Formats: sequence, C-alpha cells, structure tokens
Amino acid sequence: MSCHSSRTALFASAASLAALLTACGSSGDASTASSGAPAPSAAAATGTGVGSPSSDAPAPQGTVPAATGGVASGSAGSRCHTSQLRASLGTDSPGAGQEYFPVVLTNTSGRTCTVAGFPGAAFIDDAGRQLGPDPARVADRASLITLAPRQSAWSGLSFTNPEVSGAKSAKPAWLLVTPPDERDFLRVPWTGGTVPVSGTASQASLTVLAPGTGA
Repeated sequence: MSCHSSRTALFASAASLAALLTACGSSGDASTASSGAPAPSAAAATGTGVGSPSSDAPAPQGTVPAATGGVASGSAGSRCHTSQLRASLGTDSPGAGQEYFPVVLTNTSGRTCTVAGFPGAAFIDDAGRQLGPDPARVADRASLITLAPRQSAWSGLSFTNPEVSGAKSAKPAWLLVTPPDERDFLRVPWTGGTVPVSGTASQASLTVLAPGTGA
C-alpha cells in the first residue's frame, strides 16, 4: 500500500471514531423537572399508563421521575401532557389508622385530552431529597379517562399513620406528581403532615386514576 493510501485510510478511521464519540456523547437523560422544582436526588416513581408494562420498572437512582411507553389516543383527544395539567392535593379522609388523600390532575389546557393508569408520586424535602420508598400501585383495572378543559381525574394516595405503625417518619415539603406516561413532573406543596419513611408499614400506595376529584 502506498503512503498516500495509508494516510487516507488513517484519516478515514479517525473521522469514523470522532463521529462515533460525538453520537455517544449526545445522548442523555431526557427527564426534566418542571420549572422551579428541585430535582430529587433519589429515585421517584414513574407514571404508568395502560398498555405500557415496561414503564412499571423502577427509575434508576439519581434520576427525576420518568416514564416510557404510552397510552393509545382515544377518539376524544390525545394523551394529556404534563404541560396541560395541574396537580393538587385533596382533603385527607382518615380511618382505622390510615391517611387517605386524593391526588388530583386537572386539565388546564383549552383542548380535550385523555389519561389512564397510575400517576407517579414521590415525597421530597426542601433540598429535593426523596423521603421514603416509591408508593406501591394497587392492582386494579385502568380505563381511559377523557378530560375536557377544567375536568379532573384523581388517584388515592394512602399510608398508615406513623403514630399507629411505629414507622420512622418525616415531614415532606413537596409531593412530586408525574402524569401517566410523562417524563416531566408537577410539584405540589405537601400539607398532610408526617409520612412513614422506613420501618413497619412505611410504604404508601396509589390507586389507578378515576374521573372526578375524589371529594
């Protein structure tokens, strides 16, 4: 092989390597926090929709809430995105040592959209650190819910009162809520007092979304 051919082959190999490194370096975490919200330093639950079992896997440590997969669009509208929704916390309905809060998602956009399945949720402190494990998901049949503008869907968030269970407790500053099959989350001030974070009966639970506000 001539010197000219050797140099040509060497330059081609270097160009190929540079292109490969550029492609690898361009990938990153697609999850983003909503504006003004602290990014949790621990894993947070994903929002899981109908027909996306792969998104039920735990999020990797050190990420913000994320989800993969999606719900097939209904005839009344496409899937609701985080930017179209507002999250709020309903009034506690305690009973038999259990605390029970409706977590409400309201369509604030000007068009109809749909939600289905479980939202993601995580308690965090002011520094963005997650408190306690991700809520468990209560097995139930999920259905596609059509939300016209200003309509809502809700999920029941429940946990055993730490004074009853004896679990170690903490008082969160925020509840992060991720709509089903979305990556961006919504930040809701937590007004529900202390929550269990470790020990006996430390895990909260969530129900599938249902129409209304849970009131």
